[in-house]
Order: sequence, then C-alpha cells, then structure tokens
Amino acid sequence: MKSFKFDFAKVNDSIPMINFLESLSVKEKALIYKNMQKLVEYKNNNFNLSDKFTKPLRDGIFELKVDLQNKTSRSLYFYEKNQMIIFTNGFIKKSQKAPSKEIRKAIKIMEAYQNE
Repeated sequence: MKSFKFDFAKVNDSIPMINFLESLSVKEKALIYKNMQKLVEYKNNNFNLSDKFTKPLRDGIFELKVDLQNKTSRSLYFYEKNQMIIFTNGFIKKSQKAPSKEIRKAIKIMEAYQNE
C-alpha cells in the first residue's frame, strides 16, 4: 500500500503555508488541516479525486480547495519523491481561476525547496 504524507516547504527560514494558515481563524485552520489529511488518506487508498477537491494547475503544481464559511481557500502543493505532498502556499479565492501570481509563487517555492 502507498504511504503518502504531507509537509510544508521551508524557504529562507520561512514557511509560507504556515504563514497563510496563521492568518486564519482556528476553525478555518482546522478545516484546512482536515482536508490535507483527507487528501493523504485518499491518495493512500487510490481514490479518484474530484476537481472540486483538488486539481492540477501547471508545472507540477496542484491545488487543494477547501470551502470555509463564506469563502474558499486554496492550498497549493506538489509531489516530491517518497510519496511526499509538499504544501507551498495558500490564499483565499477571489475568483474562479487560481491567480497566476500565486501559481508562480508556488513554482518558485517548489524550485527553492528542490534545490536545497
């Protein structure tokens, strides 16, 4: 059986995903963590994942969507060797598409992480 796990990318002594999570309420943070764990569980059990839950964006970056009270958070991540899911950054959705700026930020974090 596969054994996926998740972690957060650390770049220049900063963890952008944690910085994002710290800007949210305790309830919102808990819901996002719960969905991160659900992603791992689904991957470990080979479940098909809905585009409403997660989908590929570009250049190896994926998004995890979480509906909060009256907004939607998006947590960006990539896959690393040994079944690691590495979360790069997150943001509150303001439009249907993930902003290019946030995707570019995730790509830079991924590249810095992989070059460490």
